[in-house]
Order: sequence, then structure tokens, then C-alpha cells
Amino acid sequence: MKTLFSFLLLTMVLGPLLTPALAQSDQEAVREAVLDYVEGFYEGDSTRLVRSVHPTVTKYGYFVRRGETAYTGEPMSYQAMMDYANHIAADPARKARPDAPKQITLFDVQDQTASAKLEAWWGTDYILLGKYDGKWMIVHVLWQSPPR
Repeated sequence: MKTLFSFLLLTMVLGPLLTPALAQSDQEAVREAVLDYVEGFYEGDSTRLVRSVHPTVTKYGYFVRRGETAYTGEPMSYQAMMDYANHIAADPARKARPDAPKQITLFDVQDQTASAKLEAWWGTDYILLGKYDGKWMIVHVLWQSPPR
């Protein structure tokens, strides 16, 4: 009983000190997942997409087609993401410029879910992530091209 009491007391004293470290670690892991996502597209690196995007991902975006003024909506499946990355990899001239934007803003990181915003050359992505077997994965993306 004395050992249990000591453990509980130690947990109460050290717990608050450990929580920020765990939260910081999760924040870094979420940021890395979003960075893998954008650089996977920029560089045509499907390995980075596999590492950061859950296979059940739902991605939907709004963009304005050339010569039009209204937004058009379009889904993008997990397989379409992989195909896009492989297409970029096959044609290095299509890779993003080295100075292409990739600004990541973390909105909220909890112990199982997180949300972030990515500003990339194609526009803005609002990203939701979940933790799967201890690994942060993107599960939802809603995006739009830059406002006109």
C-alpha cells in the first residue's frame, strides 16, 4: 500500500511537468505529418504521403478553372494523391519551386486529434489529423485555391 501511495504522489507531482513535454512532442509530430504531406506533393515523394496520410483520407477542394469565375469542387482520393506524387516524380520539371510556400499553423493538438492549416502554392488546406497506433495521420483535408 505504501508503494502505491508513493507512486500516486510521484505521479501527482511529476505529471504536470511531463504533460507539456508530451504535448510539445505531439505538436512536433503533427507539424511533421503536415510537412510530409506538402513536401510529398511538392517533391513527388509518395513515401512521405504514405507516412502522413491515412488510407481512409477524405480530401475535397474548391478551385476556379481557367476562364471561369465560379469555384468548382473536386474530391481527391488516397490513390489520386499517390498518383499525383508519382506523376511529379516522373517529371522533375513539375516539382515545386524551392521557395514555394509551405506555412503550417497548428490550431489545436490534443492527445488523439489535431487540426492545422497549410498555405501552399495551390492554396490553403485545412487539415484534421488523428493518432493511429501512436502515429499522427491526416484523415480530412478541405482546401481552396487562392481567393481571386
